[in-house]
Amino acid sequence: MIKIKIGSAETTIEQVDEQWINQQINRRRADGAVVCVQVIIRELDIDMRLSTPSCGGRGGGRRLPNHREKEIFNLWSARGLDQPEFTGGAVVAFLHQVRRLL
Repeated sequence: MIKIKIGSAETTIEQVDEQWINQQINRRRADGAVVCVQVIIRELDIDMRLSTPSCGGRGGGRRLPNHREKEIFNLWSARGLDQPEFTGGAVVAFLHQVRRLL
């Protein structure tokens, strides 16, 4: 199961498309609001909540990430989602790629 949360809007990956993601991000930025994107992934051996920097708080769980989780963290960083000026396109690309990893 993969969920995406942008601000207060949360849904599963099956219920969103590229347009919805970009609209949510662009609308918030146009309003001058902070854009917080979170991706929650729960699979057999994966239990992650990835957040863009504007979400606040520090990450980290109670255990070290396994091999597959490390791959997902690396993909998050490679797409620039650990940087404040991420794009909607980067979120979409991440979601497409993470689906293939799972």
